[in-house]
Amino acid sequence: MFKSFVIVLIKYIVLLFFVVISIGPILWVILGSFKTHKELFGNSAFSIPKQFSFSNYEKAMSIAPVGKFFTNSLLICGISTLLSVIIVSCCAYVVARFDFKFKGLLVLLISSVLLISAQSISQPIFVLFKTFNLFDTKTGLILVYLAFSIPVTFYIMRSYFLSIPKSLDESAYIDGAGFLKTYLQIILPLARPGAATAAILQFIGSWNEFYFALILTSGNNARTVP
Repeated sequence: MFKSFVIVLIKYIVLLFFVVISIGPILWVILGSFKTHKELFGNSAFSIPKQFSFSNYEKAMSIAPVGKFFTNSLLICGISTLLSVIIVSCCAYVVARFDFKFKGLLVLLISSVLLISAQSISQPIFVLFKTFNLFDTKTGLILVYLAFSIPVTFYIMRSYFLSIPKSLDESAYIDGAGFLKTYLQIILPLARPGAATAAILQFIGSWNEFYFALILTSGNNARTVP
């Protein structure tokens, strides 16, 4: 009994240690944002501010339109996430349920996107955006984020569709449901956990993306928070 208690206690101590390591920097940044320059870089760097100051936020707002950047981020990330889940899930369902010519090649091509670095194709993307007037636009960033989200969203949704028995599709077809009705009303609701996972990963990835948000924007029209 005592031995099991000690083991559990050690597990919780280790867990608490990693929690502190993970949360510590975030907490330091949050507390530091309310400190003066002297407090932040003085002896009280890791202490609670003596007096909460909003001067850092006021200065940030005066230097750049942070509110507009935040709105741009929400809009771009939200639309790219929604389009990714809707469009790619349809593709994943077809690949998971049907056999057709060059199916393996299609999966291979989708997988190959993971091997492409953003830096290696930044020049042709930049030229295309300039040609089609997509430079410094929200539409341009949405298209880029949507394209790079295809592999991850595809594999997550395909895995969930493969875990759903094909007998459900067959039963729906026997009852007179067509392909679209079967997908939208039966299969897709069962794959909601996968869709939620893909949406979260896509949104976080788009929100944290910095490289394309930097080189494909020049003003405040489409610039995001990162």
